[in-house]
Amino acid sequence: MARFNTRSARRAAATSPVRSTGRAATHQGGIGLRRDARSELFLLAVANFVSQQTFYESGDVRDNRFTALVRTLAVEDPEWTAGLLGWLRGDAGMRTASLVGAAEYVSARLAAAATDGPANRQVIASVLRRADEPGELLGYWTSRYGRALPKPVKRGVADAVRRLYRGASLLKYDSSGKDYRFGDVLNLVHASPDPGKPWQGELFQYALDRRHHPDTATPPASNRMLTAHRALMDLPVAERRAVVTGPGGAERLAEAGVTWEALAGWLQGPMDAAAWEAVIPSMGAMALVRNLRNFDEPGVSDEVAAQVAARISDPEVVAASKQFPFRYLAAYQHAPSLRWSYPLEKALGHSLANVPALPGRTLILVDRSGSMWSPLSARSQLNCADAAAIFGSALAMRAADADLVEFGTSSRAVKYRRGDSVLKVLGRFGELGGTNTAEAVRRYYRGHDRLLIVTDEQTAYSHHGSPIAQIPADIPVYTWNLAGYRAGHGPSGEGNRHTFGGLTDAAFRMVPLLEAGQSADWPWAPR
Repeated sequence: MARFNTRSARRAAATSPVRSTGRAATHQGGIGLRRDARSELFLLAVANFVSQQTFYESGDVRDNRFTALVRTLAVEDPEWTAGLLGWLRGDAGMRTASLVGAAEYVSARLAAAATDGPANRQVIASVLRRADEPGELLGYWTSRYGRALPKPVKRGVADAVRRLYRGASLLKYDSSGKDYRFGDVLNLVHASPDPGKPWQGELFQYALDRRHHPDTATPPASNRMLTAHRALMDLPVAERRAVVTGPGGAERLAEAGVTWEALAGWLQGPMDAAAWEAVIPSMGAMALVRNLRNFDEPGVSDEVAAQVAARISDPEVVAASKQFPFRYLAAYQHAPSLRWSYPLEKALGHSLANVPALPGRTLILVDRSGSMWSPLSARSQLNCADAAAIFGSALAMRAADADLVEFGTSSRAVKYRRGDSVLKVLGRFGELGGTNTAEAVRRYYRGHDRLLIVTDEQTAYSHHGSPIAQIPADIPVYTWNLAGYRAGHGPSGEGNRHTFGGLTDAAFRMVPLLEAGQSADWPWAPR
């Protein structure tokens, strides 16, 4: 008689990192569960755009909860916290949250005189991966703790400066609109040039001169980009447009490191089709995605548009950009021309590369309740409801056999066909009021092999307790949390109940592992 080689035994052995602890009410008064501090911080961090106003929490409340958790765990569990912060800035692409987290990590450990675990200097350097970020981190630190910089902050920023500062980054990020310009950062942290990079001393001096003596600052002759940039900047206004829109204009702009943001001001005139066509070859992939509407308005040629389309939909380019899938949704919603629809659909598909092709029968519930309509960030018109619908639709269309359901106060099936456009399926979702997860589960679960719920977990009260309690214990339930609130709608971590978080598809890497009976660890843990 088989005792151990069974589906239920195999699944019960798998564990996942987000763990539940004691009972707590959800924001809607439903029966929910608290998570341990690491789990709460992880789910909040991957959904936290800093100062983000959500349906149930103000930006201040959310930020304070984030910093309190970081400060506690920086002292109690520094190895784990440092790993989270580095991963958050890297694979997760959460810039601001990682910078804030690193500053609070160091502040808390200095206050507690803690010396175990990863060095404070190392943690600061690990989150600084773009040349404007040393200034951002210093701006945050000095706004909270004053201009007296501890040695680990100075040294971590100095390490990053030597790694990140280049002629191109100076032109892109060192502007008079910044509180901390490159020269200010160099002064504050006393960053010395890397001995192995003889050109760096001249670059640092030029950055200082630009900040303190802009009228007489002279770019180093050894830096071709900076000298080419100065030559272009010095051209009379009347000659500028012809120089960059005529033969060889695109090459001149690229050699001089002129960004699309700076070009219009330098031309002192409109960005017509010729100007866009000159700067498009040197634009980054996501800059192209954000400017599709701007390309259409002056009438960029079909030939150039085809080049843009090919680039933004290239799978390697999409993977390297590490952009959230909803960025492509934003472009789709704002680009007026149909010529961008298919490239954006392809790009979105590539950005969802980790969504697995689930075997058997799958029930996918997508939360479209009122609390899911909060903007993802203060600068975005996109929301958790549409992010949930994108991921739920992608899962359904890759699964062998899936029922796709939207739920709120009520619930209904969403029609789709294999091969449908994810962006088109999104238009079939609606807005469904409150959050009655238990009713949606009761109405649509029919012996499926798994249940996957994309939600903020803020379910209303249910007489059945947890809304997933009615699912048999041997059936996996995967909750994908998009908001990071404190209380969840059910248990997590073991016993076929697992919670993931974030606004990318990376969490879905864990699903096949769990279904194969392999325990899943934090995403930054060695594999």
